Amino acid sequence: MTVSIARQSVADLGGPGSLLLRQRRDHAELDRLMNAYRAADARDTRREQIWRDFTHLVFSHAFAEETVLWPLLRRLVPDGEGLTTQVEEEHQAVNDLLARVERSADDTERQEWTEEAFRLVRQDIRDEEDALLPRLRDALDDRRLRRVGAVWEAVRRAAPTHPHPAVPRRPPGNALAGVPLSAFDRLRDALPTADASARRAATAVGVALLVALAAGHRIRRAANRRRG
Repeated sequence: MTVSIARQSVADLGGPGSLLLRQRRDHAELDRLMNAYRAADARDTRREQIWRDFTHLVFSHAFAEETVLWPLLRRLVPDGEGLTTQVEEEHQAVNDLLARVERSADDTERQEWTEEAFRLVRQDIRDEEDALLPRLRDALDDRRLRRVGAVWEAVRRAAPTHPHPAVPRRPPGNALAGVPLSAFDRLRDALPTADASARRAATAVGVALLVALAAGHRIRRAANRRRG
């Protein structure tokens, strides 16, 4: 019987530094941030910082999963393809919703999009903790769980922190886009919130970067097909 990682001990999950503990840690923090955002008054200046912390963690966490974990699950687990496809679809839906929120700060539908994103993130957490991550526990011993956990953490710390709906959900496309997009996102994060002109300029650079990345990816795919 599959046991959710939410109900397992530190030792059961591979000990300190295990991939599964790192995943559960991030999930708990996402849950805390969603609750804090809902509890904060709309006039509370801390609310926007809570939102930024939430979105940064959502995207860095998902990027590390898609780059490190899901390819591993597809190799190790017979039904890994179906399991990861479902979660990737959830990630894409969250990405699309948060991109709408980021583009439309004053839109009357912003709160509706936010609540739908929270619902999807919570569903994603349950799917991962109850179905996907226990399969990795079955497939990997404690030592390897800790080694994969260290790699996952390194990727998460260098991952993009904003929505990029056009970026592929799987390697190598997401990894190729991740490095330049991460640098771009951190530039945006460093700009003062009130500096609207600077943020618009940074966004324009980001759009151009995405177009260039997409074009490069199409060229590489076409070249690979010709070689094949």
